[in-house]
Amino acid sequence: MKTFEGSMTALATPFKDGALDEAAYRALVRYQIEGGTAGLIPMGTTGEAATMSADERARAVAVVVEEAKGRATVIAGAGSNSTAETIESVGRARDVGADASLIVTPYYNKPTQAGLVEHYRAVARAHPGFPIVAYNVPGRTGVDLLPETMRRLCDLPEVVAIKEATGNPWRALELREKCGERLIVLSGDDFTVLPTMACGGKGVISVSSNVAPRMMADLVAAARGGDMTRALDLQVRLNELHRRLFAESNPIPVKWALHLMGLFGPEVRLPLVPLSESQVPLMKAALTQLGLLK
Repeated sequence: MKTFEGSMTALATPFKDGALDEAAYRALVRYQIEGGTAGLIPMGTTGEAATMSADERARAVAVVVEEAKGRATVIAGAGSNSTAETIESVGRARDVGADASLIVTPYYNKPTQAGLVEHYRAVARAHPGFPIVAYNVPGRTGVDLLPETMRRLCDLPEVVAIKEATGNPWRALELREKCGERLIVLSGDDFTVLPTMACGGKGVISVSSNVAPRMMADLVAAARGGDMTRALDLQVRLNELHRRLFAESNPIPVKWALHLMGLFGPEVRLPLVPLSESQVPLMKAALTQLGLLK
């Protein structure tokens, strides 16, 4: 059953000799499901979609769908700064069995709020009935999808949720004010999971859960169950891991962490480069502290 709530993971993409490492990708999917992850998001920022071809992205989504076997919702990253390309990418994801699409606001060309509305409307018209999770990450795109604009987008039945990655702990409250319970708000920033959920959020699309899926799933479950003491404890315990995973541009650190854990290699595609040597012992210490590295 499809869900757009709970602990969800923005999957890192393993490469081997320049190509998708399908065996390692399948192992990561299994690790996530075993750790209580409710949703899998291939081909987002963490998945290095920006440096993958359309065929590579479609294959990656297909692998996740095949391995998940319906045990987790698959929300495929399909956004672009081109509306036409986004529509095509959503179609490819839908064709290989994804349950929904994660659509980032168009980057670089900096559309107005009116342009954002028309962008999402065009995608919804092209793929009626296919769920859309809007993705707001101004630090990457240069444009902020404002709460008032989301209120307008709530007129589209396809728009079911927003991944909110401004890092502003009060943004979830503003979205609740404008959209009520019509819109599922998901934290897109690992540092603000608990604040977002305290203001009506329903979960997270997380980078850190690549590494620590069970802890993130437990944090979200505690917050949803009203056990804020346990949720706060887990948020605090995870903070150093979050700091290490965002010490350099995502997904450089998370891929190195997964490499240290033996899940897959640290290979990234240019213009990204491997984690700085000075960061490696700090990463090892954070993983060891959480019992993720022996």
